Amino acid sequence: MTTPWLHVIGIGEDGVEGLPPASRTLIAGAGLVVGGARHLALAASVITGRTLAWPHPFADGIDRILAHRGQAVCVLASGDPFLFGVGTTLRRHVPMGEMICYPAPSCVALACNLLGWAEQDINVLSLCGRPMETVAPALQPGARLVVLSADEDSPVRFARWLHERGFGPSTLHVLGALGGTGQTHHTATAAEMATDAPRLPRLNLMALDIVATRDALVIPLSCGLPDELFSHDGQITKREIRAATLSALAPRRGQVLWDIGGGSGSISIEWMLRHPANRAVAIEKAADRRARIAHNALNLGVPALHVVAGEAPAVLPTLATGGLPPPDAIFIGGGISNPGMLDAAWHALRPGGRLVANAVTLESEATVIAAHARWGGTLTRMQVERLETIGRFHSFRPGMTVTSYAVTRTQDTPA
Repeated sequence: MTTPWLHVIGIGEDGVEGLPPASRTLIAGAGLVVGGARHLALAASVITGRTLAWPHPFADGIDRILAHRGQAVCVLASGDPFLFGVGTTLRRHVPMGEMICYPAPSCVALACNLLGWAEQDINVLSLCGRPMETVAPALQPGARLVVLSADEDSPVRFARWLHERGFGPSTLHVLGALGGTGQTHHTATAAEMATDAPRLPRLNLMALDIVATRDALVIPLSCGLPDELFSHDGQITKREIRAATLSALAPRRGQVLWDIGGGSGSISIEWMLRHPANRAVAIEKAADRRARIAHNALNLGVPALHVVAGEAPAVLPTLATGGLPPPDAIFIGGGISNPGMLDAAWHALRPGGRLVANAVTLESEATVIAAHARWGGTLTRMQVERLETIGRFHSFRPGMTVTSYAVTRTQDTPA
């Protein structure tokens, strides 16, 4: 059995006095103690070995720790090391058999206990190294969020962004130095904090009760978002067809989508909105559309959408060998009848992956009908009619008929 040599110890604002005796003993006996400058200062009274404040780049500190493998090393962290903390990073390099973690109450637990919130009912997010737009999908009326700040300016910038999106009436608590003698608590609406910025501590988190105005940009939880939420030039899978397409793509947690002919990015964006762990690659040859996809992705809270310049099927082998994960699903919204398109997409899929292709021309329809004869699957023909005004009267105007082909690649499906 491997003997643990790395001890990751959560420490709060109350310093070593708040640690159990066993944790203080581990710190005192470590030949190397690593942490942020604040952590090292909090534990200074019991440290006897050498200290290392996290360097820049951060990876250099990991290398220094690994160079002491087998020796007694302590890493100090804020609260719970596995809540947006260093524990997760260390776990990528050190097996759990070689490390033991001793968490202290997390800042989230302290905030919920201070405010009287049920911890299991909140959504925890972070602005540390992340754009604030990543919070957008969680801005649901009545929701409670705990958001970790990057610095003392984060709350005011965040409040202004919330106000601009129509969430100005939301109650915003800014909590600093939780659990310590210098604990602070500022409360205001997002609108108030956006215009009357208080002096805030650098180390803080935000707790929000979300209240939306009538015109707030609330991202629906359903598939088939309103078309007007997307900036587009007409190249967009309309909401009703998009909802059916997402149903056929059947997104699951942590899966990867390749969206061929990204257009406005609507399919990729909705795929990623289904779960925070989902990833997508939008392939688009037109530069203006790529910029539009990136804008839409940021505005709707999925800035990690990966946009690739290129034209399929030529670009697909490059993606497959360029370090991108193989897709669990592929959507083809344009160029279906390009020579080799469906074959290239089919061979790129993982076994068990889903292929969905929407055809609107006779040529592309003939291509998916031929694919259905080879690989099986389902063909669905859809047409949506929307009410429009004609002078003083109204009439339903039909959109283009879409023939949607959906198929799952199994191990024994012929190529």
